[in-house]
Amino acid sequence: MKPASALAIYFLFFTFTAFLLLPFGVRTDEEVGAAKVAGQADSAPHRFDLKRHLVRSGIVSLALFALFYANYVFGWIEIGDLDFYN
Repeated sequence: MKPASALAIYFLFFTFTAFLLLPFGVRTDEEVGAAKVAGQADSAPHRFDLKRHLVRSGIVSLALFALFYANYVFGWIEIGDLDFYN
């Protein structure tokens, strides 16, 4: 696999995990005990830490990409294994 292809696939994993991890670790104003702003949704986060979220996404996506790359090198699951109809 070319390095540019590996980087593009890692970026796809990173983007997927960034959206997947959005609801985890977020506390609302009600949970914190702070007053809500007028017009604010009940589910709005009290404080969103972007740096922490990106670090978490990077770690999870690195683990997923490592599994993907190991499968690419060792061939654990091939295209024929995913043919459920034959």
